[in-house]
Amino acid sequence: MVKVAVQMDPIAGINVAGDSTFALLLEAQRRGHELFHTTPERLALLKGAVYSGLEPLTVRDEAGSHFTLGAPVRTDLAEMDVVLLRQDPPFDMAYVASTHLLEMADTLVVNDPAGVRNAPEKLFVIEFTDLMPDTLITRDRAEIAAFRKEYGDIVVKPLFGNGGAAVFKIGDGDPNLNSLLDLFDSVFREPYVIQRFLPRVTEGDKRIILIDGVFAGAVNRVPPQGEIRSNMVRGGAANATELTEREREIIARVGPRLKEMGLLFSGLDVIDGMLTEINVTSPTGIRAVAKLGGPDVAAMFWDAVEAKL
Repeated sequence: MVKVAVQMDPIAGINVAGDSTFALLLEAQRRGHELFHTTPERLALLKGAVYSGLEPLTVRDEAGSHFTLGAPVRTDLAEMDVVLLRQDPPFDMAYVASTHLLEMADTLVVNDPAGVRNAPEKLFVIEFTDLMPDTLITRDRAEIAAFRKEYGDIVVKPLFGNGGAAVFKIGDGDPNLNSLLDLFDSVFREPYVIQRFLPRVTEGDKRIILIDGVFAGAVNRVPPQGEIRSNMVRGGAANATELTEREREIIARVGPRLKEMGLLFSGLDVIDGMLTEINVTSPTGIRAVAKLGGPDVAAMFWDAVEAKL
């Protein structure tokens, strides 16, 4: 029996209909693995060992009654066969600290915590500039003004944001850019992402799931009318899709790098043939792919983990 600890946001608050971590837990339980639940604030490092308060976990695919937890027990993570690093962003210093602690645990951690730490989702993608829309990362107003002058319509978003939060389209001539930057300056200390706007985002933002660097499934997320954000938590509609030759080229370029970094479960975001993000912290899309008749990504994930064990 494989002992699996999952470090995630509290399981009571998840939406089981679309949660990829829950899909992974259901498949692990189906395989007879022993499940334990924990949250990142319980991590503790003492005398070289990493501990966490683990709760025995059973799961059910029943909204409103989807889990049962036992009493937490302080446990050396070395007693686990695998730890799933699955808490949602924001990718802040608390998240970074959890990767440092988990890196010291004497067990398999998926995704590899050093890989996660070294691949911030809107920065790591810059390794593949030629696959991306023109992108500027800065908080310098003069740089932003020059970029806007060159490209007209732009998208402005926080460097470490997630789930489509605080993503703005600023049209050519829109007088609100400086006011928006004033707001960002008051909230964020990091640089911002300024990107050329891709008008065909209205046709969808494709999430492509890779397992150990290999294509596993895809879903096209179409934004609701009047929106540019296609994230399903923002009301985006999930549609079945096929890969284009351009998207296969992107996978062939990016996949080996993800495998090299120990990023076993990742999600590429592609709009109109342009790679916009590489998601490695807590990628989603498994349940949407399954509901649309696509591959069993959760099974592919556990096949890969068991091969590593």
